[in-house]
Amino acid sequence: MFYNAAFKRTALQPYDMPLFWAVVGLLAMGLIMVYSSSIAVAELRTTSHSAQHYLFRHAVSLVIAIMASVALFRLPSATWQKAAPILFLVAVVLLLVVLVPGIGQKVNGSWRWIRLGPLGNFQPSELMKLATVIYAADYTVRKAGHMGSLQKGFLPMFLVMLGIAGLLQMEPDLGSTVVIVAIAMGILFLGGLNLRLFLLLLVLVGTGVALLIIYEPYRVLRFLNMDPWVDPLRTGYQVTHALMAVGRGGWFGVGLGESVEKLSYLPEAHTDFLAAIIGEELGAFGILIVLGLFSWVIWRAFSIGWQASLMGRNFQALVAQGVAVWLGAQCFINIGVNLGALPAKGLTLPLMSYGGSSLLVNCMAIALLLRVDYENRLLMRGGRLA
Repeated sequence: MFYNAAFKRTALQPYDMPLFWAVVGLLAMGLIMVYSSSIAVAELRTTSHSAQHYLFRHAVSLVIAIMASVALFRLPSATWQKAAPILFLVAVVLLLVVLVPGIGQKVNGSWRWIRLGPLGNFQPSELMKLATVIYAADYTVRKAGHMGSLQKGFLPMFLVMLGIAGLLQMEPDLGSTVVIVAIAMGILFLGGLNLRLFLLLLVLVGTGVALLIIYEPYRVLRFLNMDPWVDPLRTGYQVTHALMAVGRGGWFGVGLGESVEKLSYLPEAHTDFLAAIIGEELGAFGILIVLGLFSWVIWRAFSIGWQASLMGRNFQALVAQGVAVWLGAQCFINIGVNLGALPAKGLTLPLMSYGGSSLLVNCMAIALLLRVDYENRLLMRGGRLA
């Protein structure tokens, strides 16, 4: 009753404006904090030595992401469903291409980026997250009558995700693997996967993650040394400096632009550890604002998905809820690492961290979410879908 009443109050609006402005707030805050956190590294590492280097690149990526999102929003959701297998296949091919020397670019020991010349680099694992949302939603709808079957419902999707995980580990990229598997698992569960099969999936995924950790000695060290202060100069270096940044910020921060940790003490301050700089400059209050905005976006995504399911739009419902699982899982891991609750893992803060691939795909995911909401509202007003 409460949900229906809340929805009716805004049903006359063509879009979910509170959701839209929450996303705008995250993007704007991300732009400001990327600039603040990247000034020192831009002056030291770039050939231009310009403090605005990363700000300019992030702003260009944001403009491209917005343009792509507007174009994607204009496509009916039925078009995404038809294109699901093709999009997923393209993402798989790109995961293979990134491993080809001369095309893929190796950074810090990982093959995760495809060179695009003056346009920069593209990270295929980010596209795979979006492709997984659409493909898993389409798969679950097509297999709706077999969600209780091991062979027809569970096994095909499990084998597909196992193959994707294998490709990602050739880069290697455990963080993206965890997020992509979480998306697929979440959509299968929300789509009605048998509880016993879901518990079996949890056991298999847990075992797989454990084996991946054991396979790489540096991962074993990170998980065994959950206290970063045990080895603050090696395995715990990034997390200890992130904790120092957050601790120094206190409740209200030291002030925008006044971070000390961003002065080359905290690696990747403008990407993976942006939340720590937010904590240092804006304090716990700033982190709570970020968490509040993300919580609102995730809650609205689940609500939009629920509304779509009530209208019999199962594919659209699972897409919206898949976006919610994606953002929730990635935010949880990123902020958990920044606060020292999880071992260090290379994942950006969605919609905020520096990184053109991440920003582009995150904005496209929001476009999908807004499109589902737009279609829901159109149908509720008695309109027809194109």
